[in-house]
Amino acid sequence: QVQLEESGGGLVQAGGSLRLSCAVSGRTFSSYAMGWFRQAPRKEREFVAFITWNGGSTAYADSVKGRFTISRDNAKSTVYLQMNSLKPEDTAVYYCARKRALTSGSATVLYEYDYWGQGTQVTVSS
Repeated sequence: QVQLEESGGGLVQAGGSLRLSCAVSGRTFSSYAMGWFRQAPRKEREFVAFITWNGGSTAYADSVKGRFTISRDNAKSTVYLQMNSLKPEDTAVYYCARKRALTSGSATVLYEYDYWGQGTQVTVSS
């Protein structure tokens, strides 16, 4: 059984930083690409960032490019999202997700991910 648990969310002022963590259970973490998504109130869940199984390649939504950094530690079965220069529009519940194996689908598409965490709230005040 694969479980994902996010942590690190909270309330921060605009311009501040937060680091989200996502701990993944299961022995095959290092074999899977991972992603971060977010969902603001009354909006659809949207792609934020993606990282390949070995961390060799990453991708970001245009809205966070240059401010957010995704990374992973396969020894700890954990993926991170460092968020800097936060803006009020970054306020959302942030979710980590495991990308399906053996697919070539887009990393930005929700359907390409098979396991999700419960989410962690990030609130950025102006």
